[in-house]
Amino acid sequence: MRTTYMAKPNEIDRKWYILDATDVPLGRLSTVAASILRGKNKPTYTPNVDTGDNVIIINAGKVALTGKKATDKIYYHHTNHPGGLKERQAGDLREKNPQRLIELSVQGMLPKNTLGRAQGLKLHVFAGEEHTHAAQQPELLNINDLI
Repeated sequence: MRTTYMAKPNEIDRKWYILDATDVPLGRLSTVAASILRGKNKPTYTPNVDTGDNVIIINAGKVALTGKKATDKIYYHHTNHPGGLKERQAGDLREKNPQRLIELSVQGMLPKNTLGRAQGLKLHVFAGEEHTHAAQQPELLNINDLI
């Protein structure tokens, strides 16, 4: 009789990966990052256990928005006050806060529950080339090889 392997939280080996967002479409970058955060690139993937790795995204300000997304894609949030619906175009968000643009995109691709929030905490986004996680010895991944 065969049994399906189910990963246990204390058996998980976590790695650190760097993704360079320079001239990569936002959606492609986000799907690769979400897949690594969930652990779907590992043979030990288990849907109900956080088996994913840490992801560092650098050069977030150079991410590509294809088509007319820079002007037509709008992000909304509400301040919980009457008339408090705020909106921002994706192009403005990329200029002013590119980390938030990528975080919103990746969070939208993760599960909307406690497990998804825990997986989202392993995402580290930086607007420039430098990052603060050199001590973890991250491995550089080429996105074009993964797609």
